[in-house]
Amino acid sequence: MKLCARKDVPLEETWDLGLIYAEEKQMWEELERTKNAVKALAEAYAGKLCTAEKIVNCLDDAEPIHAAIGRLWNYAGLALEADYTDNALRERSEKVGDEITRMESEMAFVDSEILLAPEEELKSAVGMAKGCRVYLENLIAEKAHRLSPETEKTLTALGRTLDVPYTVYNTMKLADISFDPFTVNGKEYPLGYSLFEDDYELEADTEVRRAAFRAFSSTLAKYKNTTAAAYNACVTTEKTMSELRGFENVFDSLLFGQKVTREMYDRQIDVITEKLAPHMRRYARLLAKKHGLEKPTFADLKIAVDPEYDPKVTIPESRELVRGALSILGEDYAAMVDRAFRERWIDFAKNVGKSTGGFCSSLYRRNSFILLNWNDRMADVFTVAHELGHAGQSMYGDRAQSCYDTDPSSYLIEAPSTMNELLLAHYLVNSKEDKRFRRWVLSSLISNTYYHNFVTHLREAWYQREVYKIIDAGGSVNADVLSDLFRKNLELFWGGDVEIPEGAELTWMRQPHYYMGLYSYTYSAGLTVATQAMLRIEKEGSPAVDDWKRFLSAGGTLPPVDLVKLAGFDITTDAPLCATIDYIGSLIDEICRLTEEIDGIRVE
Repeated sequence: MKLCARKDVPLEETWDLGLIYAEEKQMWEELERTKNAVKALAEAYAGKLCTAEKIVNCLDDAEPIHAAIGRLWNYAGLALEADYTDNALRERSEKVGDEITRMESEMAFVDSEILLAPEEELKSAVGMAKGCRVYLENLIAEKAHRLSPETEKTLTALGRTLDVPYTVYNTMKLADISFDPFTVNGKEYPLGYSLFEDDYELEADTEVRRAAFRAFSSTLAKYKNTTAAAYNACVTTEKTMSELRGFENVFDSLLFGQKVTREMYDRQIDVITEKLAPHMRRYARLLAKKHGLEKPTFADLKIAVDPEYDPKVTIPESRELVRGALSILGEDYAAMVDRAFRERWIDFAKNVGKSTGGFCSSLYRRNSFILLNWNDRMADVFTVAHELGHAGQSMYGDRAQSCYDTDPSSYLIEAPSTMNELLLAHYLVNSKEDKRFRRWVLSSLISNTYYHNFVTHLREAWYQREVYKIIDAGGSVNADVLSDLFRKNLELFWGGDVEIPEGAELTWMRQPHYYMGLYSYTYSAGLTVATQAMLRIEKEGSPAVDDWKRFLSAGGTLPPVDLVKLAGFDITTDAPLCATIDYIGSLIDEICRLTEEIDGIRVE
């Protein structure tokens, strides 16, 4: 289980960044071409964006520059994500990042000058624009919160400086933190971020699992003050920016770009906290009875109901499972899955210095790149399906929209990914008739998909909201404040059914989402949409699939409420969310019923 160096991992388990540039030299050449293109753009349009025609032509000419910047950022940045211990990669990423920041600063005049144009010209520009229409509409909506052109340019130039809190967090987490091995019954076990989150948290052996939790938490505690300082710098910067831009509070500032109301944001957190908790507490009691635990602790909540039935899965087997599950979305989608495996879009490797968790980064009208840490578990197959959901959204959105309009609001960004997890579970559960197999699939859906998105990320969202309330009131946060908040958070949700041991309060240190604004809550929002769309597909078949593809293809051309209407339902009320929670409850009810039938274990 010991992690190896990046140079020692099998090539076939790594992604192929050569799909962007065959060799590094090509990246530097494109960088120079892009810098020249930025200068040409400034020479052609700076000081001249006062007519509709000039505005539209400028944005059209800037589109390929944005696409090129995406390629440059991905080539340099993704290599570093795979190995934060490689200082040469870090140096290259920093250099490319600095160059991109300078280019973006040189292009800052575009948005500022467009908003100085006469109102009638702006209206005409929206009318004649094609690929940049929605971008223009969004820009005009921002007008009340824009600062002077000089200030906007300065802020753009300071972009990387403003991102320092996240850089510090990531560097400390992936390059500096060192975990000592721990010992159970005379046997020594190695420990690391990926080993803990992707393996030990799922470990069936209670002694090993809980010992790993204690060892992991005790090491995190050594870094809590530095991590808290980085996070405090992040949220206070966001508060300052909200004030500079004239927002009433930091929540309004962070939700503005998502096109989401405060009511929709609060609803997601409050309804799940109240209505999902009883279902998940019952699930926790089931885990305890099934594993012979006197009382479940926070360290036990990700174990399988039936660990002996949790099959090992190879990477080639995952390809067949994912392709089979996602073929319901059409041959073009299945072909994308084939390409992802054949062309090495996916980085499966486990190595020292690699980012934890998983993500997907897509190149406009090219391919996507997916990072995860493969552990031969079904949970990893769900992760592959999840990240391919982002790739699929990019594929459809890129085909139909301009570079400006391919991405939907972050409120819905997790809908395509979580939909794929649901389709995978649906495919598995219908693959054979066997009670134990059915329970295994349903419990995988609860412990992977719904726990991750409706519990883990939702608890992060609750905690995050409390932090921003403190910051909005003029306060600040430190390690003790954050730990107290997170313990209260966990105790609120789990009540007296789950013991919250020492170290659980440090969970706030483990996620990068806090450095991305109000992002954590969107996982449950996206999964709500995905659940309702999946249930439609189960019931209606092709018409619902077609609606889902229209949803994917629309990209960012519509606000969330209107975009979801394309998928066939309304999110202006709590009905879809409540229906999804009821669905989760029905899955847990069935798991409990099957457990009583199989093992004679009854849970009230």
